[in-house]
Amino acid sequence: MPFTIYNTASQKKEPFIPLEPGKAKIYVCGPTVYDAAHIGHARCYIVFDILVRYLRYLGFEVLYARQFTDLDDKIIQRAHEKGVDYSELAGQYIDLFHQDMDALGLVRPDIEPRATEHIDLMIDDIQSLIDKGYAYSTDTDVFYDISKFDGYGCLSGRELDDLQAGSRVEVDPHKKNPLDFVLWKESKPAEPSWDSPWGTGRPGWHIECSAISTHFLGPAFDIHGGGNDLIFPHHENEIAQAKPLGRGFAQYWMHNGFVRVDHRKMSKSLKNFSTIKDVLTHFHPEVIRLFVISRHYRSPIDFSDGLINEISRGLERAYRTLKKAEEILGQVEDPQTPLVADSVLNAFKEAMDDDLNTARALGHVFEAVRELNKILDETQPRDIDLGQVRAWVSAIREMGRVLGILTRDPDQFLEYGQSKGQAVSGLDREEIEGLIAARTQARNDKDWAQADSIRDRLKESGVVLEDVGSETRWRFET
Repeated sequence: MPFTIYNTASQKKEPFIPLEPGKAKIYVCGPTVYDAAHIGHARCYIVFDILVRYLRYLGFEVLYARQFTDLDDKIIQRAHEKGVDYSELAGQYIDLFHQDMDALGLVRPDIEPRATEHIDLMIDDIQSLIDKGYAYSTDTDVFYDISKFDGYGCLSGRELDDLQAGSRVEVDPHKKNPLDFVLWKESKPAEPSWDSPWGTGRPGWHIECSAISTHFLGPAFDIHGGGNDLIFPHHENEIAQAKPLGRGFAQYWMHNGFVRVDHRKMSKSLKNFSTIKDVLTHFHPEVIRLFVISRHYRSPIDFSDGLINEISRGLERAYRTLKKAEEILGQVEDPQTPLVADSVLNAFKEAMDDDLNTARALGHVFEAVRELNKILDETQPRDIDLGQVRAWVSAIREMGRVLGILTRDPDQFLEYGQSKGQAVSGLDREEIEGLIAARTQARNDKDWAQADSIRDRLKESGVVLEDVGSETRWRFET
């Protein structure tokens, strides 16, 4: 089965056939940098990070571009509120965005242009649209005339007549049609501006992406991505701008579903969002990645502490299995590694080939963890087939590299969980181990009431004990 993508434009799954064999060019709409990124942003960029990772895993040479919208009404307003220059504010939030994405283990795009670095491209495109009759200038602004583009609505499936009938009362008397959108707007006093044939001003948002994407990836490229909320009007308008200029533009359109809270889209406007920085103070970055990919990328996903905690526990169990396996493998030399895990790797690939079905792919990852755990738990140490252990560990790590999970050293991951747990429990390692020693002494003295009392006290503090033979292991409950 070839790698297939659900193409929003055709509303069906299609085999991925790149414009240039062996190469894939991808553009994803980047953030408007006026505030900290939230989990909704994380979902979008993790989804396309995995797309890039998987295409490279398949052997494609990927060119990945994602821009920063570093000039916008919201940026100007926030900069005014803070008493700083808009470019300074944008720069601060770009740095914070990079910190968040790096923490989540995202591969940085090959190209990350800022909109303000390419105003000249947008001016050129606007002038070309005017020359071709698709745009018109007023005393102050330049608008795109949607009545001139026969294909308007091709991506969203909306009919122009229906859009016009359902449009609100016209609020801008300069527009020919209420649905016409701005390509160039006059700047207000004290706002940033650039010289243009239509006076000083700045470009609209939609022209930014169509100009930048085709400049860096060419007039036609393979995949354009973003959240569902961008299908209309943003991506629809990008197509309307690019096609009249003779550009083939994107061949495949991919859109991810929303992160929801109480079945409502997570967004800054609804004030129901959790920033990535805040969430990472409580959970390991791989837990967030696992949360994002636990549902198919086109489906909505509900954010809750309960679900995140459940995912965290599952990831911790997987790391404990890897830790145990790698400790065994580290004790002996075993040059033979039979490929007994081929079946699970093939099943994983089939799932990923089916429109990047990470939810199903994760099932195969944890199937491999269970198989490995079965070998380790149900077999006497002297009878363990080290070749099988090594093969399962290798398969888990290989699948994990594609998804961006199970890539860490187990001790580092588990220690991270302990440090987060300590902050919640209020107990440090020395106090916990002292209580465990007291419990061990009580058990040796057959003082079962005292031993149970200590266990209960630790449990109330979020510390879980595991008695393995004569050894007591502990971890924080996640």
